[in-house]
Formats: sequence, structure tokens, C-alpha cells
Amino acid sequence: MSLPPIPLQRLDGTPCSTADLQGRVLLVVNVASRCGFTPQYTGLEALYRRFGPRGFEILGFPCDQFGHQEPGDAEEIARFCSLDYPVSFPLMAKCEVNGAQAHPFYRWLKQQKPGLLGSEAIKWNFTKFLIDREGRVVDRFAPQTRPEALTQAIEAQL
Repeated sequence: MSLPPIPLQRLDGTPCSTADLQGRVLLVVNVASRCGFTPQYTGLEALYRRFGPRGFEILGFPCDQFGHQEPGDAEEIARFCSLDYPVSFPLMAKCEVNGAQAHPFYRWLKQQKPGLLGSEAIKWNFTKFLIDREGRVVDRFAPQTRPEALTQAIEAQL
């Protein structure tokens, strides 16, 4: 199933939609500023700089559902992502990825590409979903999968 139009909101409150991303290769990541995997921001930014000009987009979704590792508000998250781990890829509004309040985009992602043993639940911060230009979820990567390890998978979609 291809990417349905789902309303999104950027960290700064600007509305957008998955429809705005049609025709791009996407990497969707639930991020957190106080996680052991937070240094992955550096690798994600390197991927974005390398492949962005070729139609690649990363969407970072701050999430505080795992060990209270993203407690800040939008302003604090923006400050962190401009000072501690400067990123230029879009950060979206803080959201939940599991449970009754899970963002509709994450509900769709998990249905399209369940995790190990068919579980749809996101297990931790920095779970990654790769979406092709046609809007199909082609892969799901565990939090411990370093961004550098995704180079071939991204290249294959570009």
C-alpha cells in the first residue's frame, strides 16, 4: 500500500502532510535527545547531506515514550538539535508512536512493516522505516542499526 495523505506538523508548528513528500525516498525515525542512541543524529545528518539532493528525506519524530528520554518541549528539542547535534533534516512535532494516542502516521508505518515476530510495537527510540518513491514501506530497522549501515538500502531506492 502506498503512503496515504496523513496530516503532519513540523516541530515549529507548521502544518504539512505526507502528500507533500510524494516521489521522495523517506527515512522516518523516532528520535530522543537523552537516549544512548542519540549520537545517531550525526549519522542521520550525514545520510541527509549525502542523499538529500537525490530526493531523499529524513523525518525525525521526537518521542518521550521510552524511558522519558525526550522530556522537553518543542523549543528545548529545537535548541538541542541546533546546538548539541545540529541537524538540517525536518523534525516533526513530538508525538507518541505506540498505544491509543499513537500518531496516525506511525500506526500506518507499523501496519505496513511489523517488527520481529510480527509485532507492530516500536521497541525503542531510533527505530527506522525506509519508504520508497512510490510510498511503500520497504524496510524497518532496529534502534541499534547505525545510520551508516543504511547506505546500501537507501541507494537501492534512489
